[in-house]
Amino acid sequence: MALMAGNECIYLFVLSFFSFPGTDEHGLKIQTAATAAGISPKEFCDRVSAEFRELFAQAGISYTDFIRTTELRHRRAVECFWAALQGGGSLYRAHYEGWYCTAEESFLAASQVTERPDAQGSKQMVSLESGHQVHWTREENYMFKLSEFREPLQRWLCENKDAINPEPYYQQVLQWLEEDLPDLSVSRDRNRLHWGIPVPGDSTQTIYVWVDALVNYLTAVGYPEEHQAWWPTACHIVGKDILKFHAIYWPALLMAAGLEPPLQIQVHSHWTVQGQKMSKSLGNVIAPKDCFQHYTLDGFRYFLLRQGVPEWDCDYYDEKVIKLLNSELADALGGLLNRCTAPALNPSGTYPIFSEACFPRDRGTQTRSGQASAEDYKLVSLVESLPLKVSTSFDRFQIYKALESIMECVRQTNGFIQRHRPWKLCPEDPAQRQWQETILHVSLECLRVYGLLLQPVVPAMSDKLLSRLGVSPTERSLKNLNFLPRYHGRKCPFEGRKLGPDPGLLFPRLKKSEASNCTGP
Repeated sequence: MALMAGNECIYLFVLSFFSFPGTDEHGLKIQTAATAAGISPKEFCDRVSAEFRELFAQAGISYTDFIRTTELRHRRAVECFWAALQGGGSLYRAHYEGWYCTAEESFLAASQVTERPDAQGSKQMVSLESGHQVHWTREENYMFKLSEFREPLQRWLCENKDAINPEPYYQQVLQWLEEDLPDLSVSRDRNRLHWGIPVPGDSTQTIYVWVDALVNYLTAVGYPEEHQAWWPTACHIVGKDILKFHAIYWPALLMAAGLEPPLQIQVHSHWTVQGQKMSKSLGNVIAPKDCFQHYTLDGFRYFLLRQGVPEWDCDYYDEKVIKLLNSELADALGGLLNRCTAPALNPSGTYPIFSEACFPRDRGTQTRSGQASAEDYKLVSLVESLPLKVSTSFDRFQIYKALESIMECVRQTNGFIQRHRPWKLCPEDPAQRQWQETILHVSLECLRVYGLLLQPVVPAMSDKLLSRLGVSPTERSLKNLNFLPRYHGRKCPFEGRKLGPDPGLLFPRLKKSEASNCTGP
């Protein structure tokens, strides 16, 4: 995942169960931004890095380690990596010239730039893709022999079909490798760029910011001494705009340094605002802190993960957030919990008893008519298969599909309740009371599974739901899923247990007037 804040970029990679976000703090755009702010580059980076840490804390995002490219451990890793490139004969000095984009920190080919007028009508050259201004630059740099790695890169991708996901981005990289692959300038004149790591043994040059930034992935796992325990079993999560850096330059650099490419690169698209790219000049940048306040932290996390589809850009607008959260969290999930724990239906306030006679595992042995139906058995089967579906979707970084599967089960459970109307049954009649409790038991078991599976996405709301069901903190891991054990003839640890205190609404319905636009300058 690549997030932008000011002129700073943060990267994330996941390694098994460890996550390592980090800030890329060197380069010409940082140097320029710091000068404009009237402070040193280090002060500028300290400020922005602190903002990221604060935002992570407010967003409920935890991580194993936070890496910064200005740290001494990283400088040492970069110097060792550079020595490996040099020792392998992959670097040489040459004069280089071309269109340079400071905002993107890269040289662009003539086919990637065009002439456009600026706000005053003056002609200027800009990047075709981003619209950022470019300047013709000529200087002597160190060059990386990228052209020699076309075949090794193609072979790597052909042998590892899941190396880049989703599929469209895998195909995009293969297409790039069919085009010209010129050698890459990997240093800058230090008179022009002093904010960065000097080339070892050459005080006239600064290491190219993208080489510096990418090595950060190795820094996090202890390169050059301790990385072997983890590398290359790493998964990079990146934005589509920096795919070429991660899927072509980085694997080629790793190969040249005697290392393997990462195990996987997961790519995501961007959020737009009512069809437009977010831009400070347009005033349509979404302010996360405001969204936390208007939609609650869990609500905004849920919306982003529910609607964010990696393959294509997703559109954001306030009405869309309100409609989704009201429909799925307030009405479907919250309404289901309220129904199943209402004192009118469950005056004793306990986890109801399951009757195998009312809901036998073998439907052919059912002796009572008008109770468990074919649709009910389909619901049980659907919820039983849910954990695997969710796990598979998470493994593929398709969080939206995991949430889609959960919400489909929530809707089916509401249908189960509506179909049998337990509030219409007479608790004074033993047979009807037995069936009523069985309906509620099945529904609460479904809710318990949903609460457990939703914990990574909406932790506070999941805690509220599970606490209401009387599920203790030690009973909330995946090994505790064990859905509807009484249906399978096993003991249920929750049966007869007192429910937790009523927390009120699981998620309050949002009104349009209560949620002002979360865009900021």
